[in-house]
Amino acid sequence: MSKQPQAISPGKNFFAGGFGGVCLVFAGHPLDTIKVRLQTQPKPGPGEVPQYAGTIDCFKKTLAKEGAKGLYKGMAAPIIGVTPMFAVCFFGFGLGKKLQQKTPDEILTYRQLFQAGMLSGVFTTAIMAPGERIKCLLQIQAASGGVKYAGPMDCVKQLYKESGIRGIYKGTALTLMRDVPASGMYFMTYEWLKKVLTPAGKSPNELSVPSILFAGGMAGIFNWAVAIPPDVLKSRFQTAPEGKYKNGFRDVLRELIREEGVRSLYKGFTAVMIRAFPANAACFLGFEVALKFLNWAAPNL
Repeated sequence: MSKQPQAISPGKNFFAGGFGGVCLVFAGHPLDTIKVRLQTQPKPGPGEVPQYAGTIDCFKKTLAKEGAKGLYKGMAAPIIGVTPMFAVCFFGFGLGKKLQQKTPDEILTYRQLFQAGMLSGVFTTAIMAPGERIKCLLQIQAASGGVKYAGPMDCVKQLYKESGIRGIYKGTALTLMRDVPASGMYFMTYEWLKKVLTPAGKSPNELSVPSILFAGGMAGIFNWAVAIPPDVLKSRFQTAPEGKYKNGFRDVLRELIREEGVRSLYKGFTAVMIRAFPANAACFLGFEVALKFLNWAAPNL
């Protein structure tokens, strides 16, 4: 069981979640760039070596070729999208919890927290899918050396011109497949660890900063343990030339397993896990700090 320290406010979750999301992007974008480049690098031919030998090699080559700015390529799209996305994500979680409560002080089970988290994954997909599509295209463009898109807005214009709104939302089903179960795991793990780390007789909202960072970081790791396989499929599908995968993610899955085996579904695993802890630790710390401020500034919101 998880003890709720006070009445749930989806409105406060909305604003605090937006701030947490901004903290997450600044902390985690460099390793997200590495992850996408590892996931989308072309398969080497016979006798050829891969473009990147692994996470460290990709990091070194990106720094050598593009400098520190290369690690932050494509960050404008998630920064623009991440504030409303995480605001909606935490709002969805707060709403999911509130809808399941019969009374404001009812303690929710971990199953109910998982279900509330799944609802947040549905809420965020409308914002997440186009933002992820643009981010992935800009990240691999920098790695390939070509310049097709001048920036996020140019990318949106070209995608719309080529394929209409469907081109911008390409990969939505895979984003749902990734985010719905992963979000359930994300929030359930955080609430569980908050309870575990709360000293006897104390409230979870009195947790120390190191405890919040640990709970948030581990929630990120559990989230990505569930999300990596559909994320690999999504990255490959969203960055493929138009018409390459006519049957959607099923074609991507068949190609990956046929050519590279089941292990290919965990491409970028190291980069994801290295990024997951600090990025999500920063996210939840930002969320908790903003929530405390809102509880002080607007207790009746």
